[in-house]
Amino acid sequence: MFRNRSEAGVMLASKLRKYQNCPGIVLAVPRGGIPVACEVAKELGLPLEIVLTKKIGHPFNKEYAIGAASLYDYFVVAGEEITVDYLENELKRIRMRLKEMHEKFMNNKEPESLEGKTVIVIDDGVATGNTLLGTIRVLRKSHPAKIILAVPVASRTAIQKLSPEVEEVVSLIVPDHFAGVSAFYENFEQVNDQEALNLLNRLRQMRKAG
Repeated sequence: MFRNRSEAGVMLASKLRKYQNCPGIVLAVPRGGIPVACEVAKELGLPLEIVLTKKIGHPFNKEYAIGAASLYDYFVVAGEEITVDYLENELKRIRMRLKEMHEKFMNNKEPESLEGKTVIVIDDGVATGNTLLGTIRVLRKSHPAKIILAVPVASRTAIQKLSPEVEEVVSLIVPDHFAGVSAFYENFEQVNDQEALNLLNRLRQMRKAG
């Protein structure tokens, strides 16, 4: 049980020390992953950016992920029958939202190239892994040297699904009975935009100060 996301981040960082000061980058899944990722980036001395991807929902059930899109790439699960019109409309809608997120959280700074880097993807936990699966496959198109998925807690199902997609999965807790991510936190209040922005700005100032 973690007190909050920040404590989970400190504990997660201790399992990732081999990546300290490597040619890498920490990518936080907004917004819940940001407090966790801030602690990891601080400890490892790595830059932090947010994951600029969103799931592509099924036409008849938006919660069901059939793929994911970034600002420049997308991925759709093989065998999912969707029309070209639906896909184009979804990509347009998602990319508008991603541009808004980029302006808000990254001050419109050009995203760092992932090519040849160790990319550490961090969220506050993983339940099904469907959305992260699409995210990882989209990130892979940017040709990173390796992708590490690091989370405080994950279901066994998610670990089995995501392990073949990345070079390493680090999860502090993989319970036999998974009752949802929130069950493993004393405080699991939603992270609002302002809180996320404050954390990111604080980390940027610390990095500038050296």
